[in-house]
Amino acid sequence: MEPQTICYRPIGVLHTPFADSEGAPIQPAGARGVEGEAVIDPAYAEGLKDLEGFSHLILIYHCHRSGPCRLVVTPFLDGRPHGLFATRAPARPNPIGLSVVRLVGVEGRRLHLKDVDMLDGTPLLDLKPYVPEFDQPFGPVRTGWLAERAAEAARRRGDRRFHRSE
Repeated sequence: MEPQTICYRPIGVLHTPFADSEGAPIQPAGARGVEGEAVIDPAYAEGLKDLEGFSHLILIYHCHRSGPCRLVVTPFLDGRPHGLFATRAPARPNPIGLSVVRLVGVEGRRLHLKDVDMLDGTPLLDLKPYVPEFDQPFGPVRTGWLAERAAEAARRRGDRRFHRSE
C-alpha cells in the first residue's frame, strides 16, 4: 500500500496556561481543575449548537510543538524503553493528541474548559461529546506495562484514588 498524504485544517485553537512543556501536565488526570478555552473558527461556529448539554468533550488536536518521532521511547513513568505505540508520548509519526476535558460553558465561539493538559496555541482538529455509553470500554481493561507503575505514579502525583489502604 502506498502512503497517502492527509491534510487537516484546524477548526480552532486551544488556549491554556502552559506556554511550554516544562511544568505542563502529562495527561488530563494531572490537570484537574486547570482552566482553558477553545476558540472555534467562525466557519464552524454553527456546529457548536446543542454542545452545552454535555459535561465532557473529547478534544483531538495537533501536538504542534512535539519533537521528532522516535519509535522506542523511555516514558517519564518508567526507566525502561518501550515501543512508541505502547506509550502516550506526543512525538509520533502523526503528532495527534487526544484529551477528555470538562466543558464548563459555551459562550459564542468560546468553549470554557477544565482539566486541560495541552500547550497554549495548540491547533484543535476536532471535538466530540464524551458519551459514557459509547466511549467506556466493555469488560476488563488491561494497561500493559503501566499497570505496574500506576500506584507509583499516583503517589508521585499525590492522587489518593490509586493508594492502597494497608
